[in-house]
Amino acid sequence: MKPVTCLVAIALTLLVSEDSGFALSDEKLNGQLLKLDMETRLEQTCDTEVMLRINLENRKLSVDKVIAYSFAEPRMKKDSITAPGAVFRSRGEWYHLSYACKTGPRHLDAHQLDYEIGPMVPRSKWRKHYLYD
Repeated sequence: MKPVTCLVAIALTLLVSEDSGFALSDEKLNGQLLKLDMETRLEQTCDTEVMLRINLENRKLSVDKVIAYSFAEPRMKKDSITAPGAVFRSRGEWYHLSYACKTGPRHLDAHQLDYEIGPMVPRSKWRKHYLYD
C-alpha cells in the first residue's frame, strides 16, 4: 500500500470509528475518498461498507479494520472488487473474510455487497501477513 493510501485508510477508519458509532458524514468520507486513485477508492469504499455491514449484522463483533489483500490479491473490474483473501479485526483479533462488492462509477458508494466471515486467524500467522494489534 502506498504511504498516502495508508494515511487515507487510517483517516477513513477513524471516521468510521468516531464516537463508537456509525454516524458517518458523507461529505467528510467522500472528501477523503476523492483524494484516492480510482482503484484504491474502490477498495476503500468496499472495505468501509463491509466493516459497517458486519458491525450492524453481527452485534458480537466490533470491526475496526478491513484489509482486502492479506491472504490473496483482490480481483478488480471497472466497478467491482472480489476479495477472497480479506481479513478484518474485531476486539484485537483478526478473522478471515471474503467479499464481493459493486460500486457506482465514482466508487463512492456500494450498490451490492456479499460477504462471508471465516475463522479467526491464529496469532502465529499475523507476522507473515502483516497483521498487527
